[in-house]
Amino acid sequence: MTAPFYVSPQQVLADRAEYARKGIARGRSIVVWQIDRGILFVAENAMPTLHKVSEIYDRIAFAAVGRYNEFEALRVAGVRRADLTGYAYSREDVNARALAGVYSQTLGQIFTHELKPMEVELLVAEVGSPEDEDGSADRLYRVTFDGQISDEKDVVTMGGAADELLERVKAMFEPDMTDAGALQKAVQAMADQSGNPIGIGSLEVALLDRTTPGRAFARMGAGEITEKLGGEEVAPGGAGDGAAKESEEG
Repeated sequence: MTAPFYVSPQQVLADRAEYARKGIARGRSIVVWQIDRGILFVAENAMPTLHKVSEIYDRIAFAAVGRYNEFEALRVAGVRRADLTGYAYSREDVNARALAGVYSQTLGQIFTHELKPMEVELLVAEVGSPEDEDGSADRLYRVTFDGQISDEKDVVTMGGAADELLERVKAMFEPDMTDAGALQKAVQAMADQSGNPIGIGSLEVALLDRTTPGRAFARMGAGEITEKLGGEEVAPGGAGDGAAKESEEG
């Protein structure tokens, strides 16, 4: 009788982690800034109806990179849980920390026990009330493919060469930036990193606006993005005025 093939648990988990990282790295970048009015999301996304950034609840948003079908299932589950919690208790009981904790448990369980890990990395963001003028109640929770959760500040990057992009945007970060200033710097950092122009049609931009009572999530349309960028595309090393170039989501 032949002995069964043995692979150590450490090697199994290492292989799963490598598999997930490669899948996530193929996705295009997302930059999340804490700005004067709230939290700004800037994502490269050439598919206008398949969003990488979405609303979860009144003042909570969700951003993700990786396999769309996988993170979309997580987003829908988060919306349902938030709605159920708000209905069963009160709307004030729904918060980003609890949702991020659920996502962490789900991803950790899948990574440990399933054959294939989820190729996703996500971020749950929440802004405080309009009375919270200094943004001290804003929250950014990052959850990785293996269920690790971290409390982030100022700026977060995900997808692609996220570490390299983070260095670029941190060098540009300033406290209390406007949405236009943060958008310009985020897109410029993305263009400099890729070495290719980024057109308006390849951008998905949303804002969690702390100054708005009630629902705080809003998307920026192409016209508003163009106005804030001052042109139709951003080229490496500076803003350009050419026509927007079509790109594909990775």
